[in-house]
Amino acid sequence: MELRKLTKGDYDILNAMENVVDGIARMYGEYTEVVLHSLDINSPSVLKIANGHVTDREAGAPITNLALLKLKDGKDVSDSYMTKSSTGKTLRSITTIVRNPKGKAIGLLCINVDMDAPMQSFLKTMFPLDCNGESSNSPETFAKDIDETVTSTIDVVRSEVLDNPSISPSKRNREVVTKLHELGIFKYKNSILLAAKILGVSRDTVYLYLREMDTK
Repeated sequence: MELRKLTKGDYDILNAMENVVDGIARMYGEYTEVVLHSLDINSPSVLKIANGHVTDREAGAPITNLALLKLKDGKDVSDSYMTKSSTGKTLRSITTIVRNPKGKAIGLLCINVDMDAPMQSFLKTMFPLDCNGESSNSPETFAKDIDETVTSTIDVVRSEVLDNPSISPSKRNREVVTKLHELGIFKYKNSILLAAKILGVSRDTVYLYLREMDTK
């Protein structure tokens, strides 16, 4: 697989992936380096890097020889492999080829984990803490269908409203419907019926709350 000159469209795809780099790095913490390489023949280099201290690199650094070898393997997602950084760190890595709509390779997304990092420190980065130093757990339902997603969202919003002492009991259902409306939940099929059932009110009551919001 040979390098070639990338088009503006190719760079648009790569630039759109910069948030992916930051997202992966934030998920796995400071000992995981995430690198987005351009495969432009004029400048095959790092476009975006997060946690570059793992290999002492920054944007603009040249593509590595091993990354090029993984490209020639022909696998869009490599097997994980072990390597050494220039500073002697043991790294566990994986390389993914980024392709454009024509199937041409335009970049590489590489993840390098510092295996020499202290285990306690590495694990600590996997469990983000809130301002009180406690593990922060947010409810999330991995739904099998949209009804389950809608139902779980209604349940979460309802719990938040019930836990808010500043909202009087007589206004709680209205506040739940307002928040669900702001989230766009009522765009989904059956959402009004599901909300009415969970809140213990009639469908007409939910419609009334929605109409009142539309007239404001």
